[in-house]
Amino acid sequence: MESTTRRQFIRQVALTGAGLSLGATSFTAKSYARILGANERVNVAIMGTNGRGAGMARNFQSFEDVDVSYICDVDEKALTRGLEAVIRAGGNAKSEKDIRKVLDDKAVDALYYATPDHWHAPAAIMACKAGKHVYGEKPCSHTPHEGELMIAAARKYNRVVQIGAQRRSWAGVIAAINELQNGIIGKVYFARAWYTNSRKSIGFGKPAPVPDNLDFELWQGPAPRRIYKDNLIHYNWHWFWHWGTGEALNNGTHEIDVIRWGLGVDYPTNVSSEGSRFCFKDDWECPDTQIINLQFGDDCLVTWEGRSCNSRNSEGIDRGVIFYGENGSLETGHNGYRVYDLKNKLVKELDSKDVIDGRDPSSPSANLDKVHIADFIDAIKNNRKPNADVAELHKSTVLVQLGNIAWRTGQRLTVDPSSGHILNSNEAQALWTRTYEPGWEPTV
Repeated sequence: MESTTRRQFIRQVALTGAGLSLGATSFTAKSYARILGANERVNVAIMGTNGRGAGMARNFQSFEDVDVSYICDVDEKALTRGLEAVIRAGGNAKSEKDIRKVLDDKAVDALYYATPDHWHAPAAIMACKAGKHVYGEKPCSHTPHEGELMIAAARKYNRVVQIGAQRRSWAGVIAAINELQNGIIGKVYFARAWYTNSRKSIGFGKPAPVPDNLDFELWQGPAPRRIYKDNLIHYNWHWFWHWGTGEALNNGTHEIDVIRWGLGVDYPTNVSSEGSRFCFKDDWECPDTQIINLQFGDDCLVTWEGRSCNSRNSEGIDRGVIFYGENGSLETGHNGYRVYDLKNKLVKELDSKDVIDGRDPSSPSANLDKVHIADFIDAIKNNRKPNADVAELHKSTVLVQLGNIAWRTGQRLTVDPSSGHILNSNEAQALWTRTYEPGWEPTV
């Protein structure tokens, strides 16, 4: 094993399970650290630890060649939660509520963030400019223009920028994509994805005093200022366009990325979307039930179905993807796949024993999160692009952003397939970017 290169080791891990059964992923932080050597340490700052960030802080710290050097959060309670997670994993991080001060520390090598969507691109761009590598949670950006700026920053400052599209590092999904691209179901002309949940009403928020433990000014950061309401923080910001991007980007980005990866496509030619806030009448601005249609010329059609308020499974699973081809279909839900012929006979299956909760916002599977972290650390040490490089994930994010733009404008969009930009609609193109709080505008 000592003679195996880091890149080869990562690839071997990714290809584990090429047979008909995939056991629980045996790749651990400790086994990875033995390959890299304990002396090659990466100092990581964690930003946003109310939910997923705390779990990821623990995951990062569990690697023998990683030190979580900072926990950064604008909420004192979340800050404490993140610090406790690092301590439980054997670390001892500093605390800071202002990410700008963290990025000034030259000892910090990389930034991981699990923040509200409006912070994603600004934090990544600031980190790249400060010489830090970046692992950012999905969606890649709040608007398509921000994604373009992220790519520019990553390339200008020669930084590794990995997005939290963990399926790009999951052995079972990699095997599924290999099967698909090797022609197991022939030409693929339709792909369908879905996400289900049973979210409750958020009610109608009332203006309220900002809690003593929260720095709401820093929480808003790049977003133009709004008054504090009692139904916004910590999770409900997802459903307000000012800070969030709805269920489509909150969750749909994962499956749409798998589809785009499997089909080998970039941008569509036409996009439409239907849906509404059907289930409850409250402050929720985004659709709770949504269909997004993405057409790629005469080659194929892609649809995403989001049901935020009804958790009935589709195809027996809470979220997933099906590819339909001339010779059959291939479905991949979590970390495995099934192939059916045109008579619906199961002809091949790769099963995973990994326990994954597709609706868990904190960590669907800590073990599988670690595989994606390992790829990020290896990319830093070998100055290579990671599995979920920002340029690839920008394309996937734009597909779903276009769906939201189509829904918000009520238009069927015509798109330039070479760039993803919207054609012949000033109203839709205006949503390609956003306004910022003065002094917070992201620049490369």
